[in-house]
Amino acid sequence: MEYQEILYGTSDGVATITINRPDTLNALTSLTQAEIRHALFISDTTEEVVGTVITGSGRGFCSGVDMKSLGKISDDGKRTEETFEHLEVGFESENKNFEGSPAYFLALKKPLIAAINGACAGLGFSYATFCDMRFMDEKAKLITSFSPRGLIAEHGTSWMLPRIIGPSNALDLMWSSRRVDANEAYRIGYANRISKNGEALKDAQDFVKSFSKTVAPYSLMMMKRQVYQHLNKELGIANIESTSWMDESLKREDFKEGINSFLEKRLPNFKKIK
Repeated sequence: MEYQEILYGTSDGVATITINRPDTLNALTSLTQAEIRHALFISDTTEEVVGTVITGSGRGFCSGVDMKSLGKISDDGKRTEETFEHLEVGFESENKNFEGSPAYFLALKKPLIAAINGACAGLGFSYATFCDMRFMDEKAKLITSFSPRGLIAEHGTSWMLPRIIGPSNALDLMWSSRRVDANEAYRIGYANRISKNGEALKDAQDFVKSFSKTVAPYSLMMMKRQVYQHLNKELGIANIESTSWMDESLKREDFKEGINSFLEKRLPNFKKIK
């Protein structure tokens, strides 16, 4: 698949998606969003891929929806959905809550890391928010951008952001739409790592590589499922479900391989998933 507005590649078990519209600070068109969704489907169903990193080319991560698209929405007074048949994919999820965009990020089987290399705003901010982790360059800035445009918190951001940084911090960022630097993002728990300028992508890729040879992909998938599916469940129900999944994992070859590799002091040979 040759994409028009993103770049996609794999190396050492890591898939990298680069939003490639640097002249617009990687603003998102309908095509960009469809290509990202397609590339994530490819990475999630490619056996040798352990995890995916998403970043932007040039000076920005993603400045949000392309202004031309926003202008048309403003004129029409409604959103319009464009479809691209050659990019249509179907994500399967046990949780129907994880079907919209970018909520479908939570339904991916494999880790998804945002490497925030510069400006991150609007829908770009929502994309980063729904990634599993966020690595930020020292120079990078966040801005929600919703309130100055007369909008509400979009794309499920009002659900996910408070779960990362708490309700009051979420309201602060959404109400004020002020620029937040990497240090503050790290302090309030939004950024998981701060990288030297220009190093967020490499650091995120290295993070995925660090466990690609030592961790069972099935375990990664199940822990991601546990975290997101149990966010709104009572502890007792979550424990019952986890116990059931644990019993299943004890019967898997991964468990035997994990024990044997430890006793034999060697790297494990876990089964890949796709």
